[in-house]
Amino acid sequence: MNETKNTFKDADPKLLKTVTGKIFAQHLAKGALKPGEEIGIVIDQTLTQDATGTVAYLEAEVLGIDRARTELSVSYIDHNTLKMDHKNADDHDYLQSVAAKYGLILSKAGNGICHQVHLERFARPGKTLLGSDSHTPTAGGIGCMGIGAGGLDVALALGGEPFYLKTPKIVGIKLTGKLKPMVAAKDVILEVLRRLGVKGGVGKALEYFGPGVKTLSVPERATITNMGAETGATTSIFPSDEVTLDFLRCVGREEQWIRLEADDDVEYDEVIEIDLGKLVPLIAKPHSPGDVVPVSEVAGIKVNQVCIGSCTNSSFKDLVTAAYMLKGKRVKPEVSLTVSPGSMSVYYELAERGYLADLIAAGARILECTCGPCIGQGQAPRSGAVSVRTFNRNFKGRSGTADAQVYLSSVETAVSCALTGVITDPRSMGELCEIPMPEKLRMQPALIVEPPDSEEARKVELIRGPNIKPIELRGELPEKVQGTVLIKLEDNISTDIIMPAGVYLPLRSNVPEYAKHVFEPVDPDFYRKAKEKNGGFVIAGENYGQGSSREHAALCPSYLGVMGVIAKSFARIHLANLINFGIIPLTFKNSDDYDRVAPDDELQLDTAALDSSDLVVKNLTKGIEIPVQHSMTPSEVMRIKAGGTLAYISRHKL
Repeated sequence: MNETKNTFKDADPKLLKTVTGKIFAQHLAKGALKPGEEIGIVIDQTLTQDATGTVAYLEAEVLGIDRARTELSVSYIDHNTLKMDHKNADDHDYLQSVAAKYGLILSKAGNGICHQVHLERFARPGKTLLGSDSHTPTAGGIGCMGIGAGGLDVALALGGEPFYLKTPKIVGIKLTGKLKPMVAAKDVILEVLRRLGVKGGVGKALEYFGPGVKTLSVPERATITNMGAETGATTSIFPSDEVTLDFLRCVGREEQWIRLEADDDVEYDEVIEIDLGKLVPLIAKPHSPGDVVPVSEVAGIKVNQVCIGSCTNSSFKDLVTAAYMLKGKRVKPEVSLTVSPGSMSVYYELAERGYLADLIAAGARILECTCGPCIGQGQAPRSGAVSVRTFNRNFKGRSGTADAQVYLSSVETAVSCALTGVITDPRSMGELCEIPMPEKLRMQPALIVEPPDSEEARKVELIRGPNIKPIELRGELPEKVQGTVLIKLEDNISTDIIMPAGVYLPLRSNVPEYAKHVFEPVDPDFYRKAKEKNGGFVIAGENYGQGSSREHAALCPSYLGVMGVIAKSFARIHLANLINFGIIPLTFKNSDDYDRVAPDDELQLDTAALDSSDLVVKNLTKGIEIPVQHSMTPSEVMRIKAGGTLAYISRHKL
């Protein structure tokens, strides 16, 4: 693949010299490879997790998909594993029956976090992976193009349809030098976030190159690509080189290695240079992954809780680092320390080699191999607590405690905080010795279920518990839509705010029930207002819908009759989800017009005008017209008029 010739006469020749462009070129189904142009790419692999997967497969049923048409698809159960009542257990049985019927590999509860397991077992250099989770770009650490999307897009890819996106600009991130002791890969991506912020990556792919790349292992690279999602980037990727080969050899898949690197004369749309040797330990302050400062700037703040794990930092290397730092020591009595291994294979190796004993002896609580605290499933801090986490998001309330102060850091910084009881620069703890990596990381198969052959699959009956409700389709748009402004929101509203997770995750399969909690963190009365007004409009600021890929943040408002969202700008995945479920996404042509709309204003839109990218919304209450615009393609406009992608395709069938 490294010698791909430019056979795409309409392609941007610069793009074809990049790793990203080479993979796009090998998978191009429709469109021209030019930044900003819509393309359709063939998807080799898909992944879902249970919080998004149940609805994705319900959508696949609506679409008439009966068998996976990808090279490989995996259904992971890693979010809702506590089984506090029948709801989670019912979802798990449904997912197991779906996997058997559709020809999917099933990763059962306890086997690990989807991104860590996929990196170890399935992700391959040069392949495309579409996942119903925003952190799917984790696979970029192994040279696999991972893209996060809504569940409907994944269902379509499962059925063999191309995935459509706008060709991103390619940002080359040049790494030089080598990380100093107690400075980690997490600090690299925190530095990228410090420079780009939480929306600086929108419309872009982040591609890492330069001599510093060779100094980073695949797990370290995966930490960096994982958290690139917080910049809003479409994907993040490293080359596939000898370091990649070493990792694949470690997990018993060396035959899957290919060399995949950018050309020597590569030119990127933009270049960011980072000297690894000049980095210092960094930390993201509450309540944004983009609010990054040196750890030394906030040192001394009392810490109540430390959580190590998540799809960002739960690899064997991460947890052995924690074990080495904790060995023979004890966590401060006033600090609660939890550790979540990223996979059963990592957990097994920790136990086999004695590292688990070191963690336990120091006072760490060992949690199941799941997302756990990162998604608000347990370990909520006490009120007003400071929690230092090796996770990727620290949005207000995401931890389960509304007034908790959550900081994001490397494992080295997190352990230092657990040992001292205050935020501590890990360099003050001395140097850490070289972490020994095993020659083989033995893959544990006990919780992996392979699908039956197609003949046996036909006999499988799908199992539906009482909490699993079918997806309701939206009708076609009328010639005019008119409704009340139900809520007005600030910048950087996350999908955690639109559709809270935590204790409500068991309702993901039941849209009518889950919809009762739309915008609950900021307006507990929203559900009542939306029902009384028979829907309406949402007004928002910049970067609306950042964070998780959860399509429920569009699906549930759609169920409540929300007709459109008018924002200053949108996050990529949420924008696609709004179109999928028939909610018109508009942006203010002049950002100052945001101030000309208030809650309870009555708005009207002529839907025929959607054929133009520039149109007006009438504010009937104030008697004014507000110029707005959209970025939808003609195909997307057609789908939005039909009531959304799901409604359109279900009526035309695949």
